[in-house]
Amino acid sequence: MEVKITRISAEYVEGFHRAMDFVARERKYLAFLEAPPLDSTREFVMNNIAKGYPQFVAVAGGEVVGWCDVIPKSRPIHAHSGVLGMALLPPFRGRGHGAALIQATLSEARRIGLVRFELTVHSDNERAIALYERVGFKKEGTLKDAALVDGHYKDVILMAIVDSWNLAHEKPAAQP
Repeated sequence: MEVKITRISAEYVEGFHRAMDFVARERKYLAFLEAPPLDSTREFVMNNIAKGYPQFVAVAGGEVVGWCDVIPKSRPIHAHSGVLGMALLPPFRGRGHGAALIQATLSEARRIGLVRFELTVHSDNERAIALYERVGFKKEGTLKDAALVDGHYKDVILMAIVDSWNLAHEKPAAQP
């Protein structure tokens, strides 16, 4: 089945919400265990669109099967940085769609002036760690027992891409 990577729009909100809820309920990958209410998700997406924040979805057969976004940090001293979040539904993992989503999102994030991209990933999610390393993320540290899922503590790895050349030669990102 063909997968299209496209910028999110209002028409994808409900599908994004369904996909996010499915992945969250797997209880393995995301920082929440179920999707926020649909109204909160709609507000999040529409705010991202209004502010021009990079958010893309993977669509197959008219359904959202994955997403990736980079949300800029709000504090002025961190305005050059954004936090990447992403996931794919199980049948679409391991097929290159994650890398395509990340590349599209990072390209747009760079276009709006961001130069540092961060994410956290559970230390036992080797597949995701390998994907992030393939697209250029480097491990920066481990947060011990930072996640608690079903009574079990998990370490969380902080990873980042820092576009050093841009930091040295470009103007700072616009303040949000």
